[in-house]
Amino acid sequence: MKLSKLKKRLFVMAKNTVIICLVISFLITGCTSILSSDKKQREEFGENWMVIHTDKGEDTINKNIYGHFSEHLGRCIYDGIWIGEDSEIPNTRGIRNDVVEALRRIKIPVLRWPGGCFADEYHWKDGIGPREQRPGMINTHWGMVKETNAFGTHEFLDLCEQLECEAYVAGNVGSGTVEEMQDWVEYMTSDTDSEMANLRRMNGRDKPWRVKYFGVGNENWGCGGNMSPEYYADLYNRFQTYVRSYSGNRIVKIACGPGSENYPWMTTVMERSHRRMNAISLHHYVRGTGNWTKKGSATQFGESDWFALMKNTLTIYPLLEGNIEIMDQFDPRGRIGLFVDEWGTWWDTESGTNPSFLYQQNTLRDAVSAGIFLNAFNNYCDRVKMANIAQTVNVLQAMILTEGGKMIVTPTYHVFEMYTVHHDATMLPFELECSNYQFEDEEIPSIDVSASKDASGKIHLTLCNLNPTKSAELVCELQGTRPSSVTGRVLTADTLNAHNTFDKPEAVRPDAFDKFDFEDNILTATLPPKSVVLLGIE
Repeated sequence: MKLSKLKKRLFVMAKNTVIICLVISFLITGCTSILSSDKKQREEFGENWMVIHTDKGEDTINKNIYGHFSEHLGRCIYDGIWIGEDSEIPNTRGIRNDVVEALRRIKIPVLRWPGGCFADEYHWKDGIGPREQRPGMINTHWGMVKETNAFGTHEFLDLCEQLECEAYVAGNVGSGTVEEMQDWVEYMTSDTDSEMANLRRMNGRDKPWRVKYFGVGNENWGCGGNMSPEYYADLYNRFQTYVRSYSGNRIVKIACGPGSENYPWMTTVMERSHRRMNAISLHHYVRGTGNWTKKGSATQFGESDWFALMKNTLTIYPLLEGNIEIMDQFDPRGRIGLFVDEWGTWWDTESGTNPSFLYQQNTLRDAVSAGIFLNAFNNYCDRVKMANIAQTVNVLQAMILTEGGKMIVTPTYHVFEMYTVHHDATMLPFELECSNYQFEDEEIPSIDVSASKDASGKIHLTLCNLNPTKSAELVCELQGTRPSSVTGRVLTADTLNAHNTFDKPEAVRPDAFDKFDFEDNILTATLPPKSVVLLGIE
């Protein structure tokens, strides 16, 4: 990595030791702060210190970091989004109004579809035309249930228009053909007098859609074909050739990147294909103390599982660093975006539900994990240009749960709502020295942070206190500004496993936060245990 980039990453991500802070102060000339004060003064003010350089922001936090992912899996699409025009549940052209309204409240910027593993067995022509004439298929990845294809290309792009968000379509490399992918792009985006454009018109859509993002395959190292990275890279080079930009539509081509620490995959695909991609994906799921066969309950757990999830979630930092270092080797100018287009927590399915439908509850623990993930994406926004949490409704770490005509939002939904202040804001670099959260013979940092400045000049901090039993007294120096007012909100609860249910839909929700004070450019705040805190500074 070039020295300038090393400085930048250290500058943003310094954590937990005085040594790191001193190294940063040395590397970044002209940086003076209370963190460089003598030991006695630091002890006087406490063990949690932060310096935010409010006048040194350079990189924009792309709002697409707050993107979402919907797959033909369980009840995500059917029941969760699509109910059909004849449903008694209020809908617009078959799409649930309550779900659309809830997603619009968190300013959903981009939605990925149709998968996931489903994408590489999906043949798009089965999902167009009169619904009563569409052929069905068996969803071999997710429960061997019948897929009716009632929700297809037109329905998905209608959903994106209702949400006013960008469409991210994942193409079929695993079981599809080059011609099939070429035709799909032409069908959606071409305004020419061509066979595919005329087929779209015949199916009721005269004007082409604007489809900005197109993924060439999904998890092709696994469910998308069990390919070697060399083989996939060669396929990507071939398939992407025919993903064309028609009629003024400019497509961002996304290559299939690795799952978690599969650095050889990232290296090979970048080496062979970097000149032909605009972005590359990364997938990362986390859990508690269980394994991938027995992951543990989403709601029945103690502090050992809480600690394990916090520790596992923090692996996103070295994971981003490792993959970005590889990208820097082949793309030193940073042209290619890193899209973390699947991420989140993964637990055992709820009792009494189809285990292949991946329906799980969502607690305060998931919300704090989401806050850490989003802080990390913000802090690496010079490379991370999109992220898509899995999944939007009724699957994995969902924003929304539905039950017939009922709908509730989850604690994770509230984190996304609180973090909307970071959309397209300028990321502010910082230094953080904090105490550790210790459990038994292990310890991790107790505080995780990101900071930004919006177009109006307002500064926002999002802070996660990972410790579920101890509050954190934080002293923050705002270099380059003196606040005149501060406001706050907090998401927390009395118990580790607090969650919303259809009987108690607001058991976990944000509240006003006022446990802070400020004088000159020094802000102090008391972060409650197991919490996500938002501070707005003007």
